[in-house]
Amino acid sequence: MASHSRSTSVLGGSSGAPREKSHFEQQREALIGEIAMSFEHVLANINKLNRSLEAVVTVGNEFSSVEALWSQFENVMAKDEEEDQDPVDAGDDVEREEEGGGEKEREHNRQVGVERSTTPKGEPRGM
Repeated sequence: MASHSRSTSVLGGSSGAPREKSHFEQQREALIGEIAMSFEHVLANINKLNRSLEAVVTVGNEFSSVEALWSQFENVMAKDEEEDQDPVDAGDDVEREEEGGGEKEREHNRQVGVERSTTPKGEPRGM
């Protein structure tokens, strides 16, 4: 707005007498006023949006403990499914163990602390 008053003083000269504004200047001032009001509305709406987003994030953060609990439950259920396989699947595993060198047996032995004295090919393990 300061630039507007400065431009009229330059156009008006130094006579000091107020001159009547042209139709163009009146329309320009009206449009500048509308633009200023629109910017104020935009700013107010952006602030409202920001508050809403902050509220959404806060509500989302409140569910983090619930999500962790459900995730833990899911992991426990997945482990139970692995342990409770169908007998048909268990038979397939036995066949694969015999063909593949008994990977599950080696894993079990590693967990209980049993070390094999031979390599998978049956050769003595060097100590």
